Amino acid sequence: MSRRAIISDIHGNLAALEAVLADIETQQVDGIVCLGDTVGYGPEPCACIDHAMKFDFSILGNHDNSALFDPEGFNAAAEKAIFWTRSQMECGPDGPEPSRRRMEFLLELPRVVREGNLLFVHGSPRGPTTEYVFPEDANNPRKMEKLFALVPQICFQGHTHVPGVFSSDMRFVRSQDLPETGFTFSPSQKAMVNVGSVGQPRDHDPRSCYVIFDGDTVQFRRIEYDIERTVQAIENEPQLDNYLGYRLRDGH
Repeated sequence: MSRRAIISDIHGNLAALEAVLADIETQQVDGIVCLGDTVGYGPEPCACIDHAMKFDFSILGNHDNSALFDPEGFNAAAEKAIFWTRSQMECGPDGPEPSRRRMEFLLELPRVVREGNLLFVHGSPRGPTTEYVFPEDANNPRKMEKLFALVPQICFQGHTHVPGVFSSDMRFVRSQDLPETGFTFSPSQKAMVNVGSVGQPRDHDPRSCYVIFDGDTVQFRRIEYDIERTVQAIENEPQLDNYLGYRLRDGH
């Protein structure tokens, strides 16, 4: 089994993505997978899409989809940000041809990728682009049983920005409660792994989060980045709510 970096929820945060990619370079991986939401919220969507085009594959996230079509269920700040993101994609800084390629890249993103006993989605096995699976859902056996029935063995997902591992015995282990060696999968159990967020962590740890998967074990990595660079870029753009930058300082 190859060794892969799995990232998610970049959300137009180029400073965070660059720091994560620099760390990935030290990890001797064979490839990179992104589980969606390359854009949305953050100030540099075009540059983040350009990086995502080089990954092994990316999944369609709900913000990616909303940048192409109409957002549904977004709060005012998120909706305003996604319309601004669309304008950036349509009229990119480097001319019409790169803009066209970025739009086509998002349009062609799959909702689900399956490789043997591995499933890759943005949200959940049941609602690949939109359904949230929160840590507290481990206490909802009816929901979890339905989700795990759709998991071949291991499912990787993002969307909530809260990293950790769900196991089919109805437990959720937060990433910070795992040993440094990571989580080792059991052949007798299924698992859903939330890989956390590169560009907008929401587990009260402002560091970017991603995972390394080697076929048997998943290791969570937390990476510091220049948060103030992103905050300033958001402050400099009148169409982005400053709160989208300030929340990065607390990781919520």
